[in-house]
Order: sequence, then C-alpha cells, then structure tokens
Amino acid sequence: MIEKIPASEIASAVRAAAHDVFSTMLSLPLEDRPSYERIEADPPQNADGVEALVGIAGSWSGTGRICCSPQFACQVASAMLMTEYAGLNEEVLDAMAELANMIIGNVKTHFEESLGPLDLSIPMVIFGHNYRTRSIGAPSWVVVPFESGGCTWEIRFCLMPSRARSGAHQPAMLQAP
Repeated sequence: MIEKIPASEIASAVRAAAHDVFSTMLSLPLEDRPSYERIEADPPQNADGVEALVGIAGSWSGTGRICCSPQFACQVASAMLMTEYAGLNEEVLDAMAELANMIIGNVKTHFEESLGPLDLSIPMVIFGHNYRTRSIGAPSWVVVPFESGGCTWEIRFCLMPSRARSGAHQPAMLQAP
C-alpha cells in the first residue's frame, strides 16, 4: 500500500502533462524551472493574478492549481482560441479553466495506474489582487514552476490518501427521511 507519493514523482508527472498540453494544444514554448515542496503550515502569501484549480477525489484526494499572471492567462487564451486578448475576460478565464482541466486530468490519469480510479472536479478560477488561498488538510504542495513566453508561472499539486482510505473520522452524512 502506497502511503506517500514522492515529490519528485509528482513533479515529473506534472511536467510531462504540461509539456504534452503545451506542445499539442497550444504550440507555446515551455521551459522547466526547479520544483520544490511548500509546507502548507507556511503563512499564506498575498497573491495577484489568476489561479485555476481542479480537485481530485477517490482513494486519494488532492488539488492541482495553475498560478499565473493575467498577462500569461491572456497568452494562453490567445493560443488556445486563436484570438488576441489584452485583458482578463470570461473567455480568458474559461481558457485557464480548460488548461487546468487538461493538465490536471493528464496527471490524474498517470496516477490512476498505481492508485486506482480517481475523479476530477469541475475547474474553478480565482483572480484578483491581494488575495490569499489556503487548503485545509493539505500538508504540503509540490510546486512546479515553468517559463513560457517571457512569463514565469507554476503548477501546485497536492495528493494524499483520502480520509476514508486512511481510516480518519468522516463527518456524518444526513439522509432524507
């Protein structure tokens, strides 16, 4: 039984998925930067930009997050939709959600070989200035930075055994009468 997936294996799966999507769907250059592990107990930092999140559920659970600047989000949408975007709008945010869905979906598929069936949530996109995000229960994140089109951006990924799998207490479910 696998109790923890090494950060290097997560980073490798994230890189492979990102390179696959960038080469086949976007035709954008992509350069790797060194990955690292960020402990969730670290104080959350204020952020500016765009984050596209997709949850993973099954015998293991977690989240994949693409974190980037509005400028990079516009570059992605321009490449994906073949139209120039100068600022954030619904189409740019939808493109970021789709990018997260494709990359995190590929990572999920990679890990299903060893972890069994996993499901994806509907993507969610957060954007703005001076905001904070925090995940309850995620002990650490593997941070995988990239550079593309003059922008540095990153994918943050956490994956751990689900509470039900690990025997942790689950809240009671209400049932209709």
